[in-house]
Amino acid sequence: MRRVPPFFKGRVVSVDNKGARKPRADSLRNREQLLAAAKAAFADAGADVALEEIARRAGLGIGTFYRHFPTRDALLAAVYQREVEQLTTSADRLLAERPPLEAFEAWLHLLVDYLATKRVVAPALQAASAEGARLYAASGAPVTDALNRLGQKLLASGAVRPGVQPEDLTRIIMGLSQGYDRPDWPPSARRLIAILIAGLRPAGT
Repeated sequence: MRRVPPFFKGRVVSVDNKGARKPRADSLRNREQLLAAAKAAFADAGADVALEEIARRAGLGIGTFYRHFPTRDALLAAVYQREVEQLTTSADRLLAERPPLEAFEAWLHLLVDYLATKRVVAPALQAASAEGARLYAASGAPVTDALNRLGQKLLASGAVRPGVQPEDLTRIIMGLSQGYDRPDWPPSARRLIAILIAGLRPAGT
């Protein structure tokens, strides 16, 4: 399969955690609760939602919040990085669990979740600091790589109608993403996914 054009531009940045102490299970659980609460709060009230509200939604105290995220900028970066990691690592997991077309469909729904969060978080992240802008710029390459892996498996599986080309999958992503900066975009994007998947299936299936 030819490499999918980099609709999500960027480069991979690795972080060296060598020698870092492993966090305790309860600390990891608290962090995940805060990140999930922050994602929901950002979606409901925007990136400037009160940090106390995020802690309340997570069922944790503000002191616990600040132990994990000393600043709003740190929280924004962590939420965005978590979304990128969940989207990119899900590709191989979905391919291992489902037939390629079903895996592609499920990944498109995760892409909608990612873009909905990106709409709120990315502008604040880019404006926050040079490090935030760097993190945002670096997010594209792993997303493109995940799309490539899914596309290769999908086209090689014979689960799509004859004649579908790699660039068609790129156009699907580009078309699906049109207007993602609108608050009402996610429901319409999910309807479009069902239409797109039906169009990819071979005739008579």
